[in-house]
Amino acid sequence: MTNQIPSGSPLSARPKPRVGVPVWRMGRPDAYLASAVEQARAALVDVVDPEHVGSHLAAKSEGERLVTHLFECLRPGYRGWTWYVTVARVSRSKIVTVSELGLLPSEGSVLAPEWVPWAERVRPEDSEPAEQQDEAGADEAEAEESEADADEAYADEAEADEAADAEAAGITDIDDEID
Repeated sequence: MTNQIPSGSPLSARPKPRVGVPVWRMGRPDAYLASAVEQARAALVDVVDPEHVGSHLAAKSEGERLVTHLFECLRPGYRGWTWYVTVARVSRSKIVTVSELGLLPSEGSVLAPEWVPWAERVRPEDSEPAEQQDEAGADEAEAEESEADADEAYADEAEADEAADAEAAGITDIDDEID
């Protein structure tokens, strides 16, 4: 016994699937869910600022009793992006349920540049031979050492000046100054 559908049967009138397009994406969206624009907008406004949500752009079928509403994104820095709200309902029900919402880039969206591996973004100075880096490090160490010597000489000179001033004033010890 074979399970062939007779050619005159209503089941044989199904559209033939196109290559690369799932059968469940073909067809018109659920009319009740497609008309639930205000419920989708309300769910979106619960999460983001109302001034960041623009006009309703479309409602597209994602499957049986599953529709995605698209809204213009007005958020600064997200030019060309689109808000989406996916809604669903149970068979024979008139209750709309929000499944998910988010932000999607479109063709004109501003996106971060493509990631480049470290090996491809190394600058010439990052790949200098180790000897050149050691020489540069030695020069820096000498500069820091001479700066420290200058600071120490200045401190010694200041201390000698204070001692000379105290001696000229007749102060030989801190206790003499207090008495």
